[in-house]
Amino acid sequence: MSNTRDDQSASRVFLSSEEGRIRRVSAQGAGPRAQHQRRPVPEKNGSPKRRSARSSIRETLLLILIPILIVVLARVFVADMYVIPSSSMTDTFQVGDRIITSKLSPKFFDLKRGDIIVFKDPANWLGDETENSGLFSDQYLVKRLIGLPGDRVRCCTADGNVTINGTAIDETSYIRPGVEPSSIAFDVTVTEGHLFVMGDNRGNSSDSRYHINDGADGLVPISDVAGVAKFVYWPLNRIHYLSRPDSVFANVSGLKSVGTQE
Repeated sequence: MSNTRDDQSASRVFLSSEEGRIRRVSAQGAGPRAQHQRRPVPEKNGSPKRRSARSSIRETLLLILIPILIVVLARVFVADMYVIPSSSMTDTFQVGDRIITSKLSPKFFDLKRGDIIVFKDPANWLGDETENSGLFSDQYLVKRLIGLPGDRVRCCTADGNVTINGTAIDETSYIRPGVEPSSIAFDVTVTEGHLFVMGDNRGNSSDSRYHINDGADGLVPISDVAGVAKFVYWPLNRIHYLSRPDSVFANVSGLKSVGTQE
């Protein structure tokens, strides 16, 4: 008699060791292991789809949080942003310009003549006004650095120019066109640890010249400098890098730079 399909399946044999002998074992008697009936190992952390969803959420959160963290750290330690509300630095800045400053100066990089610096109000120069506000600030000003410690800054020569240590400087590259370097005479020697600053719109800038009688000769403590302006980033049609006019001060004697490094 011929075997049926079921009989053939049932008669398949598997080798089994028992007391050193080999015997025939039917598929039905071989048990789940021999019949390849092992149960799948359950997933410990849920289905692959759930794990994939959680992984995608984590990746999305990282993509969002990491840039935010970088911006916050940069804002705290590297750079800051300010709004220009007055015309004291016209035409270099226009009212409403937004600027980025480097906070690495003067702590890590020295200040030089010609830098545009942002600094804390040294002696209530602003009165009740606020010239520049940052995220972590109260009252700040922005002016151009003209005199370093030890410099004698005077005005004016017969040609109407400012002199530093006896050397006349040509400021036409940044002073507002049609405005004189100074409409008032002054003669100030910058003391150690201080700076002499002026606005680029000399006819509308309450700078060091107008605070000579404030008890500090109108000077700004280096320790009050919050940073050096590097970029105008808004409005879009005003985006540009703020270069320093080193050639203006190339022939001036005395210190070339100053910082707060220990």
